[in-house]
Amino acid sequence: MNKTIIIVRIFFLLVSVLGCVLLTYVTDGWSLMPVLFVGMSLAVLVILTDVLLEGFSLRGLSAITFGLAVGGLIAYLISSSPLFEPLEADPDLAETLFLSRLALYVITMYLATVVALRGRDEFNLVIPYVRFSPQNVESSVVVVDTSALIDGRIAAICESGWFGYAMVIPRFVLDELQTVADSSDTARKEKGRKGLEVLNRIRKMKHVDIRIHESAVPDREAVDSKLVYLAESMKAKLLTTDYNLAKLAEFHGVDWLNITSLVKSLNQEVSVGTRVNVELVRPGKDAGQAIGYLPDGSMLVVNNGRKWIGQEIRVEVDSVVPSSGGKMIFATHYPDVAELDR
Repeated sequence: MNKTIIIVRIFFLLVSVLGCVLLTYVTDGWSLMPVLFVGMSLAVLVILTDVLLEGFSLRGLSAITFGLAVGGLIAYLISSSPLFEPLEADPDLAETLFLSRLALYVITMYLATVVALRGRDEFNLVIPYVRFSPQNVESSVVVVDTSALIDGRIAAICESGWFGYAMVIPRFVLDELQTVADSSDTARKEKGRKGLEVLNRIRKMKHVDIRIHESAVPDREAVDSKLVYLAESMKAKLLTTDYNLAKLAEFHGVDWLNITSLVKSLNQEVSVGTRVNVELVRPGKDAGQAIGYLPDGSMLVVNNGRKWIGQEIRVEVDSVVPSSGGKMIFATHYPDVAELDR
């Protein structure tokens, strides 16, 4: 995109030079150098304006256009009202009438534009985040929180192809993530960098629809409220691992996606006779026993498995015993084909 813009700017300069040269040929008495100097100065001024507006989004432009249109309409209605009839009746006040109407247009259009820019999050919220298929069906949208990016599991879920939402990442979430990554605290810095790495990993996935929502939050404490507000305004769901934020969204009637619940629901249901792979990490209490853990945190005790500590082996569940911490599973080693051949 940057290379394309540079090419367009160079083309614009070349066209400006050509236009100045042609202007000196068709206009008598104009010399080339002054015209070329004025023309190129104007071209450079236009490009500098373009550079200054680099961070200006299409949403901001649409808000300004809307504000100018509304301000102009209000000024026209006021200037056409009986309020200006005394000035119109007196020819000596024609200049005063013109200046009054000009000031009215400038003031109303300025105020309307400022109001539109301040409320650009309410203005045209849904349209940029809706895709239409040939059947004219809206795609589902999810607003992503900083905690979901730092958690990291969303990247693997997206890679699996099961994530069917258009991901909207607000600008203030990116700013917060960058602030965490630049923190002097080592732990916070690692979390921030992990979140940025996850985001870059997701952006490289061509099948994932990801967009940046240009929105800022002056007060960092209002980030949670702004996330809920955006999700509610766009009729989107909220993707987060923050329990407090999830409860706030639930209070406002906003659905939220819980990655932890998704991971738990994908855990294999273990019952007697189930065969699973488990890594044995330490010895058990009884002789010969070894301890491993399933993905959901359940403790698995392998009888006569102490010699495989530090290795991942396949076991068959013998019994499942409920406990205060969840459940305890007892199993025995189930040799695979390679082990049987040996």
